[in-house]
Amino acid sequence: MTHADLVLFNGPVLTVDPARRWATAVAVRGGRIVAVGHDEVRELVGPRTETVDLAGRLLVPGFQDAHVHPVFAGLTMSRCDLSDAETQEDSIASVAEYADAHPEVEWILGGGWSFEAFPSGLATRQMLDAVVPDRPVYLPVRDGHSAWCNTRALEIAGLDKNSPDPADGRIEREPDGTPSGILHEGAMGLVGQYAPQPTRQDYLKGLADAQAYLHSLGITAWQDAIIGEFGGWNDQFDVYTEAAESGLLTARVRGALWWDREKGAEQLDFLLDRRARGTVGRFNAGTVKLMQDGIPENFTAAIGESYLDACGCQTGNKGLSMVDPELLRDYITLLDAHGFQVHFHAIGDRAITEVLDAVDAARQANGFNDLRHHVAHVQIVEPGDIPRFRELDVAVNMQPLWAAHEKQMDELCIPFIGTERSAWQYPFRAFQQAGAVLAAGSDWSVSTPDPMAGIHVAVNRRVPGSDSPVFLPEQRLDLATAIAAYTAGSAYVNHLDETGSIEVGKLADLTVLDRNPFAGAPEDIHETRTALTYVEGARVHAADNA
Repeated sequence: MTHADLVLFNGPVLTVDPARRWATAVAVRGGRIVAVGHDEVRELVGPRTETVDLAGRLLVPGFQDAHVHPVFAGLTMSRCDLSDAETQEDSIASVAEYADAHPEVEWILGGGWSFEAFPSGLATRQMLDAVVPDRPVYLPVRDGHSAWCNTRALEIAGLDKNSPDPADGRIEREPDGTPSGILHEGAMGLVGQYAPQPTRQDYLKGLADAQAYLHSLGITAWQDAIIGEFGGWNDQFDVYTEAAESGLLTARVRGALWWDREKGAEQLDFLLDRRARGTVGRFNAGTVKLMQDGIPENFTAAIGESYLDACGCQTGNKGLSMVDPELLRDYITLLDAHGFQVHFHAIGDRAITEVLDAVDAARQANGFNDLRHHVAHVQIVEPGDIPRFRELDVAVNMQPLWAAHEKQMDELCIPFIGTERSAWQYPFRAFQQAGAVLAAGSDWSVSTPDPMAGIHVAVNRRVPGSDSPVFLPEQRLDLATAIAAYTAGSAYVNHLDETGSIEVGKLADLTVLDRNPFAGAPEDIHETRTALTYVEGARVHAADNA
């Protein structure tokens, strides 16, 4: 008998294998799972076998994040990080504290602030001027769709009341037209292009820091949702390939190459070259990311009827379709024909219809295939589009943490999209019933990358610790389905078919939780932590009490 390298026993083990959902022991040899079962698996223990007594803790396949921005998030962790600031006062104080502690930096950079921290929903340049009057400040919001600047940064960029809005963005303005300090979508780059760019070592450290954090949450793989120049950020393609070649990259990463809206179909050769050079070690750049709209909080998500104003009246603004829908059909047909998976950003109902129409056009031109196109965010979904996801073989890339009553939803979204569309939001259960593939991600640094927090909201439709009403309770998922989305579902969209479930022959990407959430109350799911994380049978994280 050949002994195992690793045996985990005394379960429970959620295999996410439809043929055999539960087990109590797993054995690993040479980085792959060689046995799944019960007491008989322990016969593979030899003198050199590492053994892990689960002691009732739950073993699951390694979590995978299907939509995340770890390099940006990791870089922000070492800069002016506002992700923990909950109020306007906290946000401003954090900027002041960072600026005082770093008098040597030319620009104050970082990000992670949130719209809901400000009573008006928007920050202003004057707030930053009060604490940093002499140096430029450029801070992207946590969702990456807007940036907050002080007057000095706007001056450096030459922005004033006469500056036009770019076609794919908007400058927030004071009554006389002067930029107020908030830049949305494509307007971010008007200032971001002048900020000093991080070095290669800065980016590598950001990736390493982010990877360590993600491993501590049980995440073994992810899809980086933007590989390219965006919003003033540098391209991270070479960072990933270098990390993959050197062995720094211990996770498995699918890279989504940014579709430049200004270049159109002529960028195809560039993308083909990147894909050819971007298959290195555990990194694969076989996906293209296309952003079709913005977000409802700044009225750039594309919806079918106009946004309302604070009085409930129609404004005439229906948001932005970033790519002309007719051109979108041509572009997706082209990408599909050349074997690219497409990772769509679509939040509003009109944008979702537009991307489904584009995939439909590709199906009619090219036939069906196994490229696994998917739509991230899927916030406001016209009910008639729900069955189209299965019919067109398009996966749902959901961010479950957002499907709850909280300030951003209740104060910055629902009042402005109307009653009908408010009831169309995050229809996860309806997607499941329609037979669509469910994958899951966090959009970190927009929100926490902790899978258990997202799973908690998917099951409860409430943020942890909240006593608010359940948000559209008919759209709740059961716990097993939510975990499957973060494992097998995300593995599917990441084209990592040798992962995502605990089956003999698959790679031993595994996560040990510190308890069995199936044995507790649904409202306690978020308290679950990761004890151990393995990639290919090698331990990449161990909690202090593991």
